[in-house]
Amino acid sequence: MAAAVTSCCFSVLTSTVKFRSSLTSQRRFATSQDSIASISPKASDHRLRATNPKRSPSSSSFSHKPIREKQAVPPKNIPGRSNDGRNYSSADENSGRGDRGRVQSTSFKSSGMQRKDNKDFLFDMKEQLVEPENFQDTAFLNAVVKVYCTHTAPDYSLPWQKQRQYTSTGSAFMIGDGKLLTNAHCVEHDTQVKVKRRGDDTKYVAKVLARGVDCDIALLSVESKEFWEGAESLDFGRLPCLQDAVTVVGYPLGGDTISVTKGVVSRIEVTSYAHGSSDLLGIQIDAAINPGNSGGPAFNDQGECIGVAFQVYRSEEAENIGYVIPTTVVSHFLEDYERNGKYTGFPSLGVLLQKLENPALRACLKVQSNEGVLVRRVEPTTDANKVLKEGDVIVSFDDVRVGCEGTVPFRSNERIAFRYLISQKFAGDVAELGIIRAGKPMKVQAVLNPRVHLVPYHIDGDQPSYIIIAGLVFTPLSEPLIDEECEDSIGLKLLVKARYSLARFKGEQIVILSQVLANEANIGYEDMGNLQVLKFNGTRIKNIHHLAHLIDSCEDQYLVFEFEDNYIAVLEREAATAASSCILKDYGIPSERSSDLLEPYLDLGGDNQAIIDQDFGESPVSNLEIGIDGLLWT
Repeated sequence: MAAAVTSCCFSVLTSTVKFRSSLTSQRRFATSQDSIASISPKASDHRLRATNPKRSPSSSSFSHKPIREKQAVPPKNIPGRSNDGRNYSSADENSGRGDRGRVQSTSFKSSGMQRKDNKDFLFDMKEQLVEPENFQDTAFLNAVVKVYCTHTAPDYSLPWQKQRQYTSTGSAFMIGDGKLLTNAHCVEHDTQVKVKRRGDDTKYVAKVLARGVDCDIALLSVESKEFWEGAESLDFGRLPCLQDAVTVVGYPLGGDTISVTKGVVSRIEVTSYAHGSSDLLGIQIDAAINPGNSGGPAFNDQGECIGVAFQVYRSEEAENIGYVIPTTVVSHFLEDYERNGKYTGFPSLGVLLQKLENPALRACLKVQSNEGVLVRRVEPTTDANKVLKEGDVIVSFDDVRVGCEGTVPFRSNERIAFRYLISQKFAGDVAELGIIRAGKPMKVQAVLNPRVHLVPYHIDGDQPSYIIIAGLVFTPLSEPLIDEECEDSIGLKLLVKARYSLARFKGEQIVILSQVLANEANIGYEDMGNLQVLKFNGTRIKNIHHLAHLIDSCEDQYLVFEFEDNYIAVLEREAATAASSCILKDYGIPSERSSDLLEPYLDLGGDNQAIIDQDFGESPVSNLEIGIDGLLWT
């Protein structure tokens, strides 16, 4: 079966839109971006990047894939995973990276990351591009801007350096108060962001104020007063209904001027977001969304902005499936930023749920009515772990009844996934849950906070942690590292832990020996790599900072590292210390550790030695427990 692909639209250049002075909770938008394909792009993982084979300038100009500038080699993208088991990729994924052959039967990508041949492209353009008519002279088109971004991503395999920079373009729009909205993937790993208004030949420098990875929204500001002269911000409309007309505006591939495509609303439901590997409300439309549209607004017939274009679904079995971030998600992002002065993220309940459609199952659990979902597992680090138990049945959330399929009422005659109610909350909010425990109904309360992954999808601060001891390079396992190293070299055991294991305490990380920089001090260990380090001198390792602390405070003659599968590496402490400076010089490494490991170590996990002594992955989450076949994380 042909592989299906969903891609985010953006061409590594972002566009801007006017921002209204009053940022209400009901007005939020995200933009989508297209990456610029380089003349000779590198192959990359399909999950986060689109394939960009070498092409002539003429052929690339008619490709749905992002176009890169000046032969810049884009960095590798971070793989995304969705709760429904499908692979996702951000708009940056199409910035000239090749498929590594791991495509699954269904996948999503940021819009504009998938390419078609010239014939298909010309057909789509002729069929779906519409004449602007009343749109061409309206003021709100001038609120849509083109974004130009220069990206410099970390090199996760060599964490002390950066990858070669690359450029991309996308779209954005004005929301007032000197601010713009675009997609987070349009300005990921940005070193410079510039925006250009419609009909203007001047590019203005923009600053990224906030970046919401989970919702794929970024907030930009432009300080230049000249940029805002005569500018008008967009008005935000309500959540549309099915079959409502929708018009997508942006700067996709195929030309340099603004583009307008038209369609209708096909579906509104909780959708997997490719860039953030999260599940939030999304609007499916059939209007054409191509690379470069990312971050651009979608309008209704009244000229109101009803969302932000951000990704598409590609498959030989499906056509014209694009996605828009609705205003409800955008307003949540903006209100979160206003409340905290920064973006904190969408909260999670932290429970694994199973549907209760089977009558015998409900009867066994003493559930009298045809409602509720079964709690299969609770994340140990969440507040829900204090009030919920495995085997509980959640029948209501803030007095809203939960159906046996895990859905709740939505608008007049619709139902939507239970997770939608949780996404309406903010970090730190309290939710009241109605549960049935051993046949007895009761009420409990839980504090909601953003979910923390044992193996993160994105690295805070854009720079991975590392420490080098006598040429042994240690770093935390992350999805970007897995993407760069390839799944084959990472190994099955680490992949299983990355995909299915849960953090047992706050601050827990899987620390691995990434590679060994050959030197006389580490003879015999040169072939070791991608092994999880479990203990140092007999002490269980909690995270990379804990390992650095143990090494710094060690006064023993030997440094003993214990790995999985009973591998052991022993170094003579004084010899290892003496060899470090020489190794750093030989390999051109500026420092033996990342800057964050220079800070004093703080034990965030507290007294959890009993938990630490358990083996990693002792009870990993199974394939079913990550969202397939009716079992969903919420």
